[in-house]
Amino acid sequence: MNAYRTYLDGNQDRYLDELLDFLRIPSISALPERAEDVARAGQWVAQRLSSAGAENVEVLPTGGHPVVYGDWLHAEGKPTILVYGHFDVQPVDPVELWTHPPFEPTVVDGRVYARGASDDKGNMLAPILAVEALLRSGGAAPVNLKFCFEGQEEIGSPQIPEFMPAHVERFASDLAVSADGGQFSETEPLLLMSLRGICGVQIDVHGASTDLHSGLHGGRIQNPIHALTQILGSLRRADGTVAVEGFYDDVAALTEVERAAIARVPFDRDEYLCEVGLDEEFGEPGYTNRERGWVRPTLEMNGIWGGFQEDGIKTVLPNAAHAKITCRLVADQDPERIIGLLEEHVAQHAPPGVRVEVNPLSIRGRPYSIAADHWGNRAAAAVLTEFYGREPYQTRSGGSIPITGVFLEQLGIDTIGFGFGIEDENYHAPDEFFRLASFRKSQRAYVRLLEELGK
Repeated sequence: MNAYRTYLDGNQDRYLDELLDFLRIPSISALPERAEDVARAGQWVAQRLSSAGAENVEVLPTGGHPVVYGDWLHAEGKPTILVYGHFDVQPVDPVELWTHPPFEPTVVDGRVYARGASDDKGNMLAPILAVEALLRSGGAAPVNLKFCFEGQEEIGSPQIPEFMPAHVERFASDLAVSADGGQFSETEPLLLMSLRGICGVQIDVHGASTDLHSGLHGGRIQNPIHALTQILGSLRRADGTVAVEGFYDDVAALTEVERAAIARVPFDRDEYLCEVGLDEEFGEPGYTNRERGWVRPTLEMNGIWGGFQEDGIKTVLPNAAHAKITCRLVADQDPERIIGLLEEHVAQHAPPGVRVEVNPLSIRGRPYSIAADHWGNRAAAAVLTEFYGREPYQTRSGGSIPITGVFLEQLGIDTIGFGFGIEDENYHAPDEFFRLASFRKSQRAYVRLLEELGK
């Protein structure tokens, strides 16, 4: 134990320099012009895995952004742990709201500011460094290890479901550990019990063959923006519930035990509303704010456009209007079925005089859940209690990590969350940061987790 701690302590300056180098790569998977940067980040990860002591390291093509694989399989009789993370990051807009350029990482007051610092580069680098410390200080790891680091999580891992069947044997493991996650606060740990799934569609409404003069043609033909708003208005009721027929049919009911576990997690409604800049909450009746955000499905409009957008007035009757919609799903909803229900609903509510298309978005993932007493969670809970001096909260996430469903369906393994980001670190927002104290803690915690999993 002292050997790996000594090794980690003696290399923190180097590790920080490496993290800064990693953060300088603008690996934005959503932007086609950044595809080479995502690939470059994958090469960086592969080289870092190799230097840490991982074997059989490869950058695997997926038909989209790559996956990096590596392994260390010399712990005879011990379980095989698949360590997961992602090296792609979110776009940086609006860039003018950043205090420092998003890909020029800056350390201020024990925090490193950069896009991807917390989600997920700082978190996913930690297990690599932990494994290096184990192999360099003691020559061995307490478990067999495989690594799966992807470059497309932030766009929903669209190629992963088709990629994994050809690599089932390569990634076969007993448990996955996701470095894409966090803790409740600097002093309070958590265990993640579930993630919501996700799917989405784009609705395209087409009218006349070109934009037209609204004075000459208004009132004579259908306006695509009016048609689109009519369709969108039919998707949800005034109380926030989804009006798409069949949307809730497969939703698993919350048990009293589950509701009690959620209620035990601290939540300050007024503080939450202050953080988001609102005076009141809104959502599905009969559920608490936490329940709505963690374990109830949603349908949200993420973008809408059409017609004249610039300053001033242009009296145009547009020939098209568009909207993007995503749904967060819970057990036991199927993304494919939900997309089908949306297509049927839009077809039924499309007004005459326009042509309407519903195109599924590439982002897709099944909801995922794991039992609190799963052997992986028991090991994680023991380590977190050791590091934080208190038992972790049992929490859930309103977000999605699509590959967890792939691991379960195609590899037959569960995934535990073991990340050290904190919700206030502005992931997906300007001025994203990662606490360097968490960066250091996570390295030691990963060593202890691997030791616990190997018992």
